[in-house]
This record gives sequence, structure tokens and C-alpha cells, in this order.
Amino acid sequence: MALGFFSRLKAGLTRSTTKLTTGITDTFTKRKLDDFALEELEELLIAADLGPTVAAKVIRAFRRARFGQDVSPPEIRAALADEIAKILAPVAQPLTIDETKQPFVILMVGVNGTGKTTTIGKLAQIYADAGQKPMLVAGDTFRAAAVEQLQIWGNRAHAPVVIGAQDADPAGLAFDAMTRAEREGAKILLIDTAGRLHNKAALMEELRKIIRVIKKRDPTAPHAILLTLDATTGQNALTQVKTFKDMVDLTGLIVTKLDGSARAGVVVALAESTGLPIHAVGVGEQAADLRPFDATEFARALTGADPV
Repeated sequence: MALGFFSRLKAGLTRSTTKLTTGITDTFTKRKLDDFALEELEELLIAADLGPTVAAKVIRAFRRARFGQDVSPPEIRAALADEIAKILAPVAQPLTIDETKQPFVILMVGVNGTGKTTTIGKLAQIYADAGQKPMLVAGDTFRAAAVEQLQIWGNRAHAPVVIGAQDADPAGLAFDAMTRAEREGAKILLIDTAGRLHNKAALMEELRKIIRVIKKRDPTAPHAILLTLDATTGQNALTQVKTFKDMVDLTGLIVTKLDGSARAGVVVALAESTGLPIHAVGVGEQAADLRPFDATEFARALTGADPV
């Protein structure tokens, strides 16, 4: 990623970074890394939403490598960034579009309010700019605002948006969209879906029906099922992953709203606990603010360490 995006990422993570680095500065000014210091660091990591499992792993690494040494806050931040990057590296995977699949079908799922529809719009803009001819499907047919929002993004990206009647069957709409995408030569089909978790059984059946119907057009589709998560929800994001994994076979995650969150540490907890690829993160409202996830740059932005 360009330094410009690292700067935006670091600025976006300011609230999360301040929460963590203030505690590090208070704890490690002219101090040995002893049992008491490690205990305080562990509490800081848990409070920063990295979760107890990640915190314990980091503390074990620090105990092996640095126990008893005099450490300064910058040294702790840099070492912490290195340990976090090791946890994040296996899941920092870009979303690869298989060009032999036309259209390449991406089913987007997530709770209402997580930025799912906006993320679809941003992806459409990114793919359109790359000449990959996206088509959008307004599959949340019960929410007029979501349909209108998708139309706005479609217009920006000069991408067609497949729209059904209010309260139309989302599965039928997805089938029609597959047919149209094949006819018009769309390379990528981005399907929005409902996110009404207050009725999980109905949502589960709706998502599974969409997948069954899509497979009638292409047995290999959908080629990606991405869950959008709002970083401001903190540890609740872990619960959302479990809920949607029970419904569909998730293939990856996109984490949004990092610029408004003091809980960005949950990204590390997601990496550790789910093992699902984190394809991209969002730090603003523009399409350019949704970027491929980079483990090292995220870890250094989160901890306040200098870029490599």
C-alpha cells in the first residue's frame, strides 16, 4: 500500500491507537519487563479489544524474548507491532477474482448497519476503475434505502444495478441477475442481501435459498461469500462471524468503519479466532478508503509504531 493510505489508516485508527499507546507509555517508562509489567500489558491488550487469547500469546512471546530487560515505550510498540503482524499475516489475503468464472459472483452478507451496501458500492467502483465490468444486485428488497443507496453507487461506477419490486423474492432476483450478467458480459456480480438478525431462522433460509438458486445457473457459484463487519462493535464482531458461519460457508471478511472506532483491536481477535481471510479494511467514505488488508501496516498503525 502507498504511504498515503498508511497515513489515512493511522489517522483512522487514532482512537484505538491512543487507547493502547497511552497505557504503554504510562506502564513502560524506564521500567524492566517483569511479571508486573507483563500483567499490566496483558490487561491493556484485552481492554483494546485484542481479546484474551491474543493477549496471552503476545505476553508469552514477550516473556521468552524480553523478560527482565529494560524497555522503552517505542521498543514495546515496535515489538508489539511485530507480534500482532505475525498473527495477522496468515489472514491478510487479497480477494482474487477468477477470470475463468464469468460472472465471478460475490455474495455479500452482514448485519444491517455494518456498511455492507456501501462496501458493495466501493468494490464496484474499484472493479469498474480496473476495467472489470461489475454488475450490482439490490438483493435487500425489503429495505428501500438500501436499494436507493446501491443505485447511487452504481451510477458513480457506471455499473448496472439489478432491482426488483419492493419485497420481491431475493432469490428470484439473484437468478434474473445471473442471467442478465451472462447475457451482458458482466465480469463480476455483487449481490447485496438482507441483514435482519432479529429473525435468524428466516434470514438463514433466505440466504440459503439465494445460494441454491444461484447454483442453478452456475454450480460453482457463489465464488465468494463475504461478511462485512463494523469495527465499532468490538468483540460483538466475533459473535456475528459465528452466526453467519452457521448460515453460510463464509470465504472472507471485510472490516469497515475503522476510522470511527476505538475498538480496532478486534481485527486481531478476528484473525486469531476465525482464521478467515481479511480481504480489505475501510477507513473512510470514499471508494479509495477501502483497501486490501496489509498485516504489517495495520499492526504498526494500531500500535503507533513507525512504518517499516
